[in-house]
Amino acid sequence: MNVLIASDKFKGSLTANDVCDAVKSGLLKNHPDLNIISIPMADGGEGTCELLTHYFQGNVVSAEVTGPLFENRYAEYGISLDGTTAFIEMAKASGLQLLKPENRNPLYTTTLGTGELIKDALNRGVQKILMGIGGSSTNDAGMGMAQALGVGFYDSQNNVLKPIGENLIHLHSIRTDRIHPRIKEVKFEALCDVDNPLYGIHGAAYTFAPQKGATEKAVKLLDEGLRNFETVIQKTFKTSANFPGAGAGGGLPGMAKVFLNISFHRGMEYLISVTGLEEKIKQADIIITGEGKIDQQTLAGKVVMEIGRLGLKYNKKVVAIAGKCELSTDELRAMGIMKAISLMDSHNSEKEAITNAYHLIQEKAIMVL
Repeated sequence: MNVLIASDKFKGSLTANDVCDAVKSGLLKNHPDLNIISIPMADGGEGTCELLTHYFQGNVVSAEVTGPLFENRYAEYGISLDGTTAFIEMAKASGLQLLKPENRNPLYTTTLGTGELIKDALNRGVQKILMGIGGSSTNDAGMGMAQALGVGFYDSQNNVLKPIGENLIHLHSIRTDRIHPRIKEVKFEALCDVDNPLYGIHGAAYTFAPQKGATEKAVKLLDEGLRNFETVIQKTFKTSANFPGAGAGGGLPGMAKVFLNISFHRGMEYLISVTGLEEKIKQADIIITGEGKIDQQTLAGKVVMEIGRLGLKYNKKVVAIAGKCELSTDELRAMGIMKAISLMDSHNSEKEAITNAYHLIQEKAIMVL
């Protein structure tokens, strides 16, 4: 029997590689004759660039950067084996998880470190940079990123602005005479699964800033700042930084579109293409997928949803393993999942499911066949 394991990470517990390994070892204990292929997956969020580095047989490099609150830190990114492509995640240098909850406030955080990672990759001679823009702590519209690459931001008195969300409202002029010389030589791409505009009720500030520690008053100020940023961009460059998806990453896509000419891809679509997943699904007798929690968010194009969709397309049996499943049997069947196996049950609490995830997946893998 041909078994394909294509799971996302269990956030806060196991990487996608770990999950796939646990399922595989659990299956082989009881069925050593199985032919198993493992393809760790991601949906474009945190961890995606690490997987891409792995798929392209790349190396992880480290650079000293500026953290979200201007602290010095080291951040990693990947470079493909042939040295042509860099895989950079915002979360590594400008991520929410880098800050203690009490220090989170998108008025004062910056994407400067993300720009420094890009600069490091440019200086290493890469020809393409793929960015993951999930998990940021910021709402500076990518001002820090662009400043690290030589773009200057000034107020009405011609003072250099500190690249933080609070200062977007004070932005008056932008200069590009010192922009990094290699930017026009390099192809920039990003993985983005949201359609939120730069500003407004569905924009970066109102939708995402509260999750990053912003108060109601801060959200209003940040939104006004993003509107001002768009006004200055239009006045200076006769183009717009506002489009579906510009509100991701605290508005960074808007800046990246203007200065990096970046193009955008849906996370899962890109991973499916890179890994050749669809062809492997055609050849499998059973597909095992999973994520930490299967819930309503899963239905918005997450890994389990997309694996289920492909299973339906080719009439394959798809089973999901999750730390916790909140969807009904009908909802699961509708997205192509025949059965969901939860680590949480009458014997295992949520804490135990997180702490002992690897062992529990091994134990429950027998329930798949």
